[in-house]
Order: sequence, then C-alpha cells, then structure tokens
Amino acid sequence: MSDSMMEQKLYDYLKIVKAYLMKMGASKEDAEDIVQDTAYKFILYIDSISHKNVESWLFRVAVNGYYDLYRKRSRRQAITLKFNFQQLFEEFTPEEAVLQNERKQDVDDVLKKMKPKHHQLLILKYSLDLAIREIAELCDMKEDSVKTTLYRARKEFVKEYRRKKHE
Repeated sequence: MSDSMMEQKLYDYLKIVKAYLMKMGASKEDAEDIVQDTAYKFILYIDSISHKNVESWLFRVAVNGYYDLYRKRSRRQAITLKFNFQQLFEEFTPEEAVLQNERKQDVDDVLKKMKPKHHQLLILKYSLDLAIREIAELCDMKEDSVKTTLYRARKEFVKEYRRKKHE
C-alpha cells in the first residue's frame, strides 16, 4: 500500500473517531485535540501495531484519552451548566429548547450510569449507525457477542431511563 493511500485511510479513520468522541460528549475542540494526540501516538508506535488492528487501536486510544480528560475535568469542575445556551437561541421556541435539552440530559445521565461497554456499544450502534460487523471489528468481539451485549445494553438503558423518570 502506498504512503498516500495509508495517509488517506488514517485520515478517514480519525474522522470517524472524532465523530464518535463528539457523540460521547466531547466538544469539537476536545475531540480534535484527542484525535491529534491519538495520531501522534499512532506515529510513535506504528511499528508495534498490527495492520489488522489499526482502527480498533485508534478507537481505544482515543476513548481512553477522552476518559482521562473527562476525569481531570470532573475533579476540577464543581458546578456544570445545565443548559446549552447556544441551543436555546437556535430553537424555534424556548419551551422546545428546554424540553429537548432535558431529554438529552436524561439520556446522557442514563448513559453515564451504565457499564462502559454498554455505553460504548450503544453509541457505536445508534449514534454512529455502525453495523454489527463493524462494531465487532472495532471492539475485537464476535458478532454474536455484540448482538447479545447490545440487547443487554438496551434493556439496561430502558430500565435506568424508566427509573430516572419515576424519580
């Protein structure tokens, strides 16, 4: 494979990783920083990474980078804003903006309470619209295991969401 083809493939993978990080909750700037750091680490360790595992390696390093960043910020941050004020001004009515923001916050809260593997698979499947086969390759799992884990993750999500709504 030529260098330009490898560069393009890496670039394409990193775009997907960036989108995934943003779906997980990272801001655009944070996602870009994490992807840049991931690319740097890839270049450093390229000799020890199997060509078959490049995509999953990139995802794993980026997700771990996001978790590290999240942990650092959550330690420092005592108060978080409940609303995304930019969204409030873009919405048709203030009521719709508040309802949408509450729903998003509810879903985010439920996802944060879930097992990390379940959270990850739900994001890959329903936010990035990846196929079961693609998820299996990324997570280094069998397709049947992905299906089973997604089933359990959906059940866990519904249970936690209903519990949250009854609070």
